[in-house]
Amino acid sequence: MTLAIPVSVQPFALLEPSAARYWWRTVAQVPSSDPPDAARLTELLVEPGSLWQHVQVVSSTGSTNADLVSQARAGAKPGRVLVAEHQTAGRGRLSREWTAPPGSSIAMSVLVRPEPVDTSRWTWLPLLAGLAVAEGLRRATGVAAMLKWPNDVLVSDLKISGILAERVQTDQGPACVIGCGINVSQTADELPAPTATSLVLQSATTINKSTIVVTILRAFALLYQHWQSTNDDAAFASSYLSRCTTIGRRVRVQVADRVVEGIADAIDSEGRLVVRTDDGLEAFAAGDVVHLR
Repeated sequence: MTLAIPVSVQPFALLEPSAARYWWRTVAQVPSSDPPDAARLTELLVEPGSLWQHVQVVSSTGSTNADLVSQARAGAKPGRVLVAEHQTAGRGRLSREWTAPPGSSIAMSVLVRPEPVDTSRWTWLPLLAGLAVAEGLRRATGVAAMLKWPNDVLVSDLKISGILAERVQTDQGPACVIGCGINVSQTADELPAPTATSLVLQSATTINKSTIVVTILRAFALLYQHWQSTNDDAAFASSYLSRCTTIGRRVRVQVADRVVEGIADAIDSEGRLVVRTDDGLEAFAAGDVVHLR
């Protein structure tokens, strides 16, 4: 199954400097200081009409996602960004632990409320975040980041980032907290598994955290605002497909106690993974995917 979408309407076209009033070239102005500079991030991200309206940077927290979920329930408005250099209780999909030595990674979460988008389309949010992280890393650091459906970003077929989206009910209506963790300066001995990698190990052109954060959040804002204002999910499926290393591979998909094996055939207009099995095509909205050799 192939989705033929004209280049002129593909979301990637939004990520070119000529297509927006700001974009990644200005990120070069970010000074080389580390850790992330809250004042500089605010200067580059927060402005009238921007998706981002508040940026907070902390050295350490339990979980950036948990913190923003709590803030959302307490009445925080969408457009908040929380960045931490260390998480003591970081979580991935299926409640998996996410750990890294202090100062060696980026943990970042954002709060959005996609109005008036029907909640049935919210399954796209973690995929849009994956696109933003992959494109942001490519543009900021030069690494050839790719996507493993549904929530991982890979470089050289090794995991460099994971994404977790959580819907939260608030007094103002449903909202979504989207978090990502990015391995920045870990050595091979510091990584949690041999299937992981870091920007340092992939010879990134920069590991400046402010540069990385700004580039990813600008990419997400452009993709998100286009997605929010259109119903052209097929275009996003096409863009995701062009960066998805899962497609064409033999995979094992586990959903609850059910396990299915087959060839990953496509990403459909709902962001689902379409797998060709012995019984025909089957679409998965969620699942734990293993790339089989």
